[in-house]
Amino acid sequence: MTWMPIDLARRALPPERASPAKDKSQIPTALWIAGTTLRAVFMACLLLITFRVSMPQNETIWTAYDTPGDLIRLLLGFAVCLWIAIQLFRAPKDAHGNRTFLYFGIAAVPLAILCIFAVW
Repeated sequence: MTWMPIDLARRALPPERASPAKDKSQIPTALWIAGTTLRAVFMACLLLITFRVSMPQNETIWTAYDTPGDLIRLLLGFAVCLWIAIQLFRAPKDAHGNRTFLYFGIAAVPLAILCIFAVW
């Protein structure tokens, strides 16, 4: 198997397409706005759902230590909310990432909004 060319894919693509686009000027403006908006709305909905579900089932947040399940739910919810908040500010750097969030967001944002109303 030593005769197989390792870098065949790299030679098959032109140099301008061999590496992903890192320049924001190559991303169409409409795609960037739509992808970023749908991504932000979806992440915000996910953050709200996680926040609501992770709240203790007792009356207040200060009684979370009464039940170990409530305390674990609160700590895990805080960690997930922190991770989602960090991901909210990490935008995709290429047109493919924005296109993915555009297609995914069209289907996922209405479902996430429905879940917010169902959970609340």
